[in-house]
Amino acid sequence: MAEEESLKEEVKATEQKALEKLKELKRQVSEDEQTPVGALTLRKILGGDILSAMSVRRQVWLILLVVLFMVVYVAFRYQCQQDMIKISQLENELKDAKYRALSSSSTLTERCRESKVLEVLRQNCDSVLHASDQPPYIINIPESGFFSNDDE
Repeated sequence: MAEEESLKEEVKATEQKALEKLKELKRQVSEDEQTPVGALTLRKILGGDILSAMSVRRQVWLILLVVLFMVVYVAFRYQCQQDMIKISQLENELKDAKYRALSSSSTLTERCRESKVLEVLRQNCDSVLHASDQPPYIINIPESGFFSNDDE
């Protein structure tokens, strides 16, 4: 009987040890486990063990939202830079066009001056045009004259 009792106690102790080992194994496998900061090593980070922690899993949507905002920020900044480059190019084109217009206007004004026209006429001897010897005079037309609408 004493042997039977000791055998029962030995079986109980073995079962108790097995239960303790099972609990320890469950505790190690559990994803709820919070890894202490001291146990955080470069090997665990590079191995991806940190991504299996429950705190990271709970924050996955926040992380994705932050990544989305970063992508949108970079895209808008790139688009803004492209627009600024385009504006700069268009400003340069506008400046060049203004200079060309000013140059053309200056050339046209120079060619239309009376002295320049007279000089060109003198150089082309085949022209029948010549400078007038008489000064210009003003023709006065009375208000109630030939062109009035008195017939109505």
